[in-house]
Amino acid sequence: MASLQGSRPPLEFGGPLGAAALMLLLPATMFHLLLVARSGPARLLGLPPYLPGPEVLWSPQMLLLWLTWLGLQAAFYLLPARKVAEGQELKDKSRLRYPINGFQALVLTALLVGLAVCAGLPLGALPEMLLPLAFAATLTAFIFSLLLYLKALVAPASALAPGGNSGNPIYDFFLGRELNPRIWSFDFKYFCELRPGLIGWVLINLGLLMQEAELRGTPSLAMWLVNGFQLLYVADALWHEEAVLTTMDITHDGFGFMLAFGDLAWVPFTYSLQAQFLLHHPQPLGLPMASVICLMNAVGYYIFRGANSQKNTFRKNPSDPRVAGLETIPTATGRQLLVSGWWGMVRHPNYLGDLIMALAWSLPCGVSHLLPYFYVLYFTALLVHREARDEQQCLRKYGLAWREYCRRVPYRILPYVY
Repeated sequence: MASLQGSRPPLEFGGPLGAAALMLLLPATMFHLLLVARSGPARLLGLPPYLPGPEVLWSPQMLLLWLTWLGLQAAFYLLPARKVAEGQELKDKSRLRYPINGFQALVLTALLVGLAVCAGLPLGALPEMLLPLAFAATLTAFIFSLLLYLKALVAPASALAPGGNSGNPIYDFFLGRELNPRIWSFDFKYFCELRPGLIGWVLINLGLLMQEAELRGTPSLAMWLVNGFQLLYVADALWHEEAVLTTMDITHDGFGFMLAFGDLAWVPFTYSLQAQFLLHHPQPLGLPMASVICLMNAVGYYIFRGANSQKNTFRKNPSDPRVAGLETIPTATGRQLLVSGWWGMVRHPNYLGDLIMALAWSLPCGVSHLLPYFYVLYFTALLVHREARDEQQCLRKYGLAWREYCRRVPYRILPYVY
């Protein structure tokens, strides 16, 4: 028994107590943000103006609307894909196959929404539905996570995730026991990772923009920028959907409450915070400042996309002319570590680009309130924590080669700072 325990990876997120706290704290934070964004003071650290009762949160119609949204995205997932990609090699040496049709789902959703708006769908009413919709998404995430946990109890050992099998039910429920839970070819984690939440995020943003147009005659420049920046980010993620197959979420983390709640509830209802803030607290924005913010977003996107594309090209084919000249460090696993190009600048250049874009999304909201900058603060903490988890995994996997890489590339995210 001692050797079995010793073979398990160390517990993350503070173990069972930390997992339990996060399962309460994350939904509470999401609802706090939804409430204060529409309040007059809009204080990030202040109390919400009121606590909504069950009659405000619970709505069978909103639950039905939310389940219809999930069903629509599931139907798009099942459509013929422009490409079918193979994932990373699993414990049993097999590789799962994934449809690459997320961008197709985004386009089809846009067409459907456009037709519905032309037919009279009041999309501008969506902002008034955010609280009951967020409650429906949270309830769905809890029930879904429970079903995933029960499904994992009968899964073979080869299908289990490295970290979500501590033996503690609370911790395993949070982190996820099964690595790639599927029914036939439908992969639940892969489906949730990019589709319902990300596409829902831009749809909520659009609803906020349309309500602002109804209230003030035209959307503000700040609202246009936030919508445009975040639509570009989502469209890019779905266009490069195959890249998600090499991320920690897919290759290492089980599918439990952490990812289910994050994908289905946290992303659409908290990532739309800047647009929510602007609807209730319009901010003046001149063209000179807007141009500077656009330039900042473009720089962040250039770093983010360049780093990710370089990594994915190298992983798929190290002999590709675009990456063949880059310097590498050989590892005992047979894989090579990039030590030049974007990945010779810092260890996680994609995170640097992500953070620059996050700041650009918040600046249109002005500097009078801290609330719109919650995303920057949260995302910084998330990426620093994620980077630390990634470092530990790479050290276990690559050993001395990883130490050499860290010696050659001493900065983690921000050159000469961190």
